[in-house]
Amino acid sequence: MMESLKGLADSLSQFVLAGGDVFYQLSRLVLPWLPLAAWIGFWLFAVNWRQFRDVLRRGGWLGMLLIGLLMVLVWGVVSPPPEGHHSIFGLELSNFVGKTVYVTGLFTIMLLCGSVQLSGCCGSCCQFEEKTTLVEPDIQRH
Repeated sequence: MMESLKGLADSLSQFVLAGGDVFYQLSRLVLPWLPLAAWIGFWLFAVNWRQFRDVLRRGGWLGMLLIGLLMVLVWGVVSPPPEGHHSIFGLELSNFVGKTVYVTGLFTIMLLCGSVQLSGCCGSCCQFEEKTTLVEPDIQRH
C-alpha cells in the first residue's frame, strides 16, 4: 500500500515537472513573437482606421514618415546587431539599412491591418462610435 502511494507521488511529481517543462518551451517559442502580436493587435483593433485614414490623407503621412525615420535612428544607435550587420534573405545589410527594412516591414503590417479593418473582415470586433459634431446655427452679423 505504501509503495503504491510512493509510486503515485513520484508520478505526480514527474507530471508537474513535465508540465513545467512544456510551459517553459512554449514560452520560449511564443515570447519572442509577442511584441509583433501586440503591434498587430493594436493597429487592427484599437485604431479607428476611418478617422486615421482621413488624417493620413490630410498630410499625416509626413508625420508617420518622420516617426519612422526617428525609429530607425534611435533603434540603430541603441541596439546595433552583434555581428555588425543584419542578414535578411541572404543579404548582409548594414545597421541602419537593416533597421530601415524592419521599420518598413512594421509600417507595412500597420497599413495591412488598416486595410483589413476597412474591408470589414473584423466585423463586430472593431465597432467604433461615430463622432457626432454639433452644428451651430448660422448667425448673421450686422
